[in-house]
Amino acid sequence: MKTIKDHYPAIDKLIDRVYSALPDQDRRLADIFKNCISDTLQRTIEFLDDDSVFMLTGDIPAMWLRDSACQLMPFLHVAGEEPEIRDIFLGLIRRQCASILIDPYANAFNKEANGAGWQMDKTRMLPEIWERKYEIDSLCHPIRLSWTLWKETGETRQFTQEWKEAAVQIIEVFTTEQDHENRSDYIFERTDCPPSDTLPRNGHGTPVKSNIGLIWSGFRPSDDACVYGYLIPSNMFAVVILEHIAEITRDIYHDISLSMKAAELAAEVEKGIHAYGLAKEEEPYYLYEVDGFGNSLFMDDSNIPSLLAMPVFGWCQPSDPLFMNTRKRILSARNPYYYEGKCLTGVGSPHTPADYVWDIALAVQGLTTDDTEEKYKCLRMMADNDAGTGFMHEGIHKDDPTKYTRPWFSWANSMYCELMLDYCGLAKKYPCKRR
Repeated sequence: MKTIKDHYPAIDKLIDRVYSALPDQDRRLADIFKNCISDTLQRTIEFLDDDSVFMLTGDIPAMWLRDSACQLMPFLHVAGEEPEIRDIFLGLIRRQCASILIDPYANAFNKEANGAGWQMDKTRMLPEIWERKYEIDSLCHPIRLSWTLWKETGETRQFTQEWKEAAVQIIEVFTTEQDHENRSDYIFERTDCPPSDTLPRNGHGTPVKSNIGLIWSGFRPSDDACVYGYLIPSNMFAVVILEHIAEITRDIYHDISLSMKAAELAAEVEKGIHAYGLAKEEEPYYLYEVDGFGNSLFMDDSNIPSLLAMPVFGWCQPSDPLFMNTRKRILSARNPYYYEGKCLTGVGSPHTPADYVWDIALAVQGLTTDDTEEKYKCLRMMADNDAGTGFMHEGIHKDDPTKYTRPWFSWANSMYCELMLDYCGLAKKYPCKRR
């Protein structure tokens, strides 16, 4: 069985390059980068007997499909130099595909079939599953990770028969959930919990209009229930990864039929986004959730995919006019989860208390601007409000950084690393081919 080493030359070199890129007065920013990337490597990654990789999300003993993919993203920048780092990616992708094949509606999994987690939820639980909240993005992040590893390093060993079977499952689930009301057998109910932790209408969620191109999602990337079932940023992400599947199945598997199926589904979803996901005002902008009947919600949440993160997951360029209109609204009082305080200003989440700004959102804000000063401002806010821990957190009170949620949140640590690499000019940017 493979093990994680104490040091990898390529990672040590990357840390040194970050220190070299920053002036002496910003040394603490580099210290935090070193802490965060080292912590992810040493404390969250475990090779199992079959050489697959299980990744802890942090202070919860389970692996989220979404979090695990995002936790590894900063390591892409050294994966081409270090074969043993590539093995971590290959092991994680293998584990993610196996998890999707266990149940494509689950969002988080146990290390073994031990029955841990939310086994009392009213849904089709299995002992391998920690939680079974169906979220579009849980199926998207492993594809994004696989595709980006390919583009960064030329690696193709992740594209196994199991990967292809998982891709087929993803397409089947997305197609089914385009007609959630009539075709889906997914339900989810949790008792003795806040409304955001369960679905109304006997576990089916609020009604949506069927067959309008959009894919239904029970929950957001925050694991909170959707108010309206068509979550626009997650549908955008689905379009992007369906296009990745189309490219991979064409160029790697040479399966033209499956490639066309993925591309056609992507086109249907994109058409639905433009028909139902836009507020067509004088300055049009994207909505957060809709139901197809005319009801909609404008807000943004800190978890990716979010509206603010559109360029991060490849929907558009930061210069796209619709994105710029949407971004301006998100970073203002028109977003009910945008907070301005003495210490922090940025986007929070209904998942945490009011007035708590998220490190993930600050990183996304920095990653979606070409303004170097704004990038630096976001980095400084993240570093200066770590409560002296040297690590990132989930939500932090806008006026008091000693009040924060989740002392160990590996995804947030990785997002700090992503923004740091971007600010230092060490991150490779992939051109958005879509628009």
